[in-house]
Amino acid sequence: MPVLRLEDIHLQFGGIKALQSIGFDVQPGEIRAIIGPNGAGKSSLLNVINGVYQPQQGRLTFAGQTLGLMRPVLAAKLGIARTFQNLALFSGMSVLDNIMAGRNLHMRCGLLSQALRLRPAVREEVTHRLVAERIIDFLEIQAWRKVPVGRLPYGLQKRVDLGRALAM
Repeated sequence: MPVLRLEDIHLQFGGIKALQSIGFDVQPGEIRAIIGPNGAGKSSLLNVINGVYQPQQGRLTFAGQTLGLMRPVLAAKLGIARTFQNLALFSGMSVLDNIMAGRNLHMRCGLLSQALRLRPAVREEVTHRLVAERIIDFLEIQAWRKVPVGRLPYGLQKRVDLGRALAM
């Protein structure tokens, strides 16, 4: 069963047809590339998948669940994340903190309990930090975990950006 399925996706902006009859499956563990010239609809397709745009027609299924009106928050909660060509990292924060920012959506304890370092908040942070550390290991950026992202070269910043998306 595919982890992601798009069926007959149509997206239009006024009279401009950005996407017409787009459909494909992504199987678990499979990597897909979306390629094409400028204006071909690549970004529009990604924006449909992560809920920024709503298609006029078609169906999107993720992890066996058919999604009607997809919104970015729902997409993130389901584990659908993306990176952008232009980086939007917190340059003064460390690699670890930037990746932890991707876990924020999954944290249940409120800001006050986190600020007061109450036991449930500390336990929750430890759990999410372990996820972030596994991502850092996977991306082979251990040596830079405490370095502010703004001091890293562009290629490493792209890895951190990917890490934050994986953390979602």
